Parts: sequence; structure tokens; C-alpha cells
Amino acid sequence: MTTASKWSKKLFVFSVVCVLALTAGCGGKKETKNAAAEKVTIKLAHNLPTAHPLAKGMESFQKKVSDKSKGMMTIAIYPSGQLYNDKSMNDAIMSGGIDMGLNTVGRWSSVIPAMEVFDVPFLFPSYDKVDKAIDGGLGEKLGSEMKKKGVRPIIWADYGFVQFANSKNAIKKPADFEGLKLRGYGEMPSETIKALGAAPVTMGSGEVYMAIQRGVVDGQTSGTTAMYDRKMFEVTKYLTVTNHAYPEFILAMNDKAFQKLSGEQQKILMDAANEVRDDLRKSAKDEDLKALDKLKEKGMEVYVVPETDLAEWRTATKPCWDIFVKHAGALGQELIDICVKQ
Repeated sequence: MTTASKWSKKLFVFSVVCVLALTAGCGGKKETKNAAAEKVTIKLAHNLPTAHPLAKGMESFQKKVSDKSKGMMTIAIYPSGQLYNDKSMNDAIMSGGIDMGLNTVGRWSSVIPAMEVFDVPFLFPSYDKVDKAIDGGLGEKLGSEMKKKGVRPIIWADYGFVQFANSKNAIKKPADFEGLKLRGYGEMPSETIKALGAAPVTMGSGEVYMAIQRGVVDGQTSGTTAMYDRKMFEVTKYLTVTNHAYPEFILAMNDKAFQKLSGEQQKILMDAANEVRDDLRKSAKDEDLKALDKLKEKGMEVYVVPETDLAEWRTATKPCWDIFVKHAGALGQELIDICVKQ
């Protein structure tokens, strides 16, 4: 081979390498540009009235995501059970029928028994103890259980404490529950109602008003914010403040839908979520108290169980702790230990 031929061959190989490198480089830039420019819409459903503080929290989340992504990410909210009620919501999230859903832990407990921990009666003595427990290991352990079901928690949303309301008589002690039929929003709330001496009835939150009005049930257990937003003061006269359970809500996302997002999009989503979580934590107690005052103004007779009387209530509902551990096993005991230590 002549010297000219050798140089010609080297030049040819060099040219091919350059072309391949340029092609790869151009392709990489094109892919990055498209990924950055791609608009994403995430569908979010919940069953709460639009005026509820948690519904407002979802609107704040929607705005934060849009602002942080400069309009490239959109949260489309479907409130008030437009797509799914609280009973069908979780199946839709797990199956991918909806990207995101906001629902109570009471509904999640049917697939993850350990979620009942928030409804174990009188486990949490104050608002801040709940948040400390979530940050102290409770959220991480329950999040791992959710991921086994193909979903992940995006926001642990503080709902506030739940109370009892009914249309028949004032409840001042456990003995006053006898003969009442009360709606429970999940298994542990129903066990609590049973332990106190009433008959539990499970139904969706959107059905409760009519059920009380028609005499199917005599009352229910829920937060004061939901009582006011759902106009329960029109069908229940008596409200007993017990602060017996703290049914956290969870904004959960289908994990496959989450994984489809780029790393940058995931960060935007979670940064916005953490800000909303912190805002909801700060406002939970104030929202509870404001709603309680509004219910009084609407004519409800409110009885606050004195701290000195709570021992009787704790004794009556203590069997529910054992039921929880039976349902949730070793993990259940771990979660109780985390909560008690806070």
C-alpha cells in the first residue's frame, strides 16, 4: 500500500468517526430539548367540597407546580367526587385510572392495615405530636407499604382531629352512645364507635347528610371543617369534642405516572408538595377551631370533654389498640411505639 493510500484510509476513518460523533451529539441535544419542552398534565381527584381547607391546599399545590415549572406542568383538579368518591379513589390510583388522588387513611387501611394507626383512639395527644410521628419514622414506614401497592405518598396532609356529632342527644360520656347508629369512615373508626357502645355504619362521606336526614344513621364522626362544609349543622344538633383520632389525608400518586416524569419534574412536584404540607400543618388547628365556632353560630350544642374525664374514654376504647396490632401485626406495634415516643 502506498503512502498516499494509507493517508486516504486514515482520512476516511477519521471522517466516519467525526460524523458519528456529530450525529450522537446532535441527537442528544435534540432529546434534551424535547424533554425540557414537553408539557405535562397530571390529573388529581378528591372527594372534598371545594371550600374545604384541604381542597384549598390542592389548589395551592396546583399553583406552586405551575409557577415552579413556568407553566410546563399542569395539575388538573377534579374535586367533590367528580371522577371518584372516597370508596373508589384508591383503586383508581393503584390501577392508573387517575394519576393522583387525595383520600383519608381510613380508606387506605383496607389495603394497608397499618394505615389505621391514625385512627387508633387517643394515640395522639396533640397536633404537633402527629407531625413529629410522621417525620420520626411513621411516614417512611407507611410510604414503603404504599410503594408495594404501586403508589407513593406525595403529601401527608393534616386534616385535624375528629369529633362526634348526632341528632338524638348530647354525648358527654361513653354510656351516652348506647342505642345510636353512627357513620364510621373506615374499620378503626367503626371499631371505636362499637367500643363506645353505638352501632357503626360504613358509607361514603357524600352519603352521610341524606342518611342522617332520613334516619338511616343518627350521626357520624368527622372533623369540624368537614361538618361545616357539608352543612351537618342542618341535620345534627349535638357535637362532642373528643379529639380522639387524627385521620391524616394522603395525596398519593400512581408510581408509574411518577416515574414517567423527568428528574427535574419530580423535584418540582415534591418541592411544591413539601411547601403545601408545611402550610397545612401550620393551619390545621386554626381551621378546626374556626369551623367549631361556625358550627356553634349555626346552632349546634357543643360539649368539650374535659381533660379530667378523658381517662374513662381511653379505657373504653383501649381494646381498639389491640385490634389495630392484630390487623397490622409487628409493623403495627412498631408504629404505635413511634407515636408513643414522640
